[in-house]
Amino acid sequence: MRLVDHVVEKLLALVQARSLQPGQRLPAERALAAELGVSRSSLREAIQKLVSQGVLSARQGDGTYLQSTARADWLQEAVAPLVNLLDTDPGYRFDVIETRHALETATAELAAQRATAEDKDRIRRAFDVMIEHQQSGHTELAARSDAQFHLAIAEASHNLVLKQLMHGLFSVVLSTVTRNREDMFRFSAPETLRRLSAEHQAVMLAIVEGDAPRARTSMVEHLEHVRQTIQREAEDHARRERLLRLPPGSVAPLLPPDTGSS
Repeated sequence: MRLVDHVVEKLLALVQARSLQPGQRLPAERALAAELGVSRSSLREAIQKLVSQGVLSARQGDGTYLQSTARADWLQEAVAPLVNLLDTDPGYRFDVIETRHALETATAELAAQRATAEDKDRIRRAFDVMIEHQQSGHTELAARSDAQFHLAIAEASHNLVLKQLMHGLFSVVLSTVTRNREDMFRFSAPETLRRLSAEHQAVMLAIVEGDAPRARTSMVEHLEHVRQTIQREAEDHARRERLLRLPPGSVAPLLPPDTGSS
């Protein structure tokens, strides 16, 4: 990773740790460089990069500010209509899965190449929390921790664009994860739960062990399993709905009535 990207990561981590809100000013350059343990020239380069991305704004003679909400939340606003579509037509979740396939195979592979010790610990903790909620039967919390597990992997990719896209899609991903889990668990919860846990664990171990090809393959297998399972459930549901629409008594008997003749 280039030095400027490393400084960008540290700067973003500080913003998050301090819970700075859009419109708030960052510490003065000298104090900020000392706190981050970097040179002022490296800090200036990192700030300029974040300014160009719309994350920060530099005001001449007044300091550096976290960008306004209108600029910072553009992606959240862009994906908001998708949440409404998912509420009215669950079929859109297959589009979300295709999008996740494109994004998350990349984040898994990059995470295996770039994850720091801290990143790996964060992924392990997210996995442990997810398993804990699954075992306790809290479906909503399990779905949220599932999404957080995938977001932890995106964080470990150290690709700012992928991270921003994944965070922007968080509400959509969470919505589809919740619905997908409900469908997958409806008829074979214990078996499905074991397989999902094994798939998540395979992704985690590949990243922790730095095996990028295996991380990509494991993520592909996981998302494909999710797609196939909810596809089968959607087809079964459609068949049941068609049967319910038949008028009462319209189903012919299996055998003709007994007339008593030999």
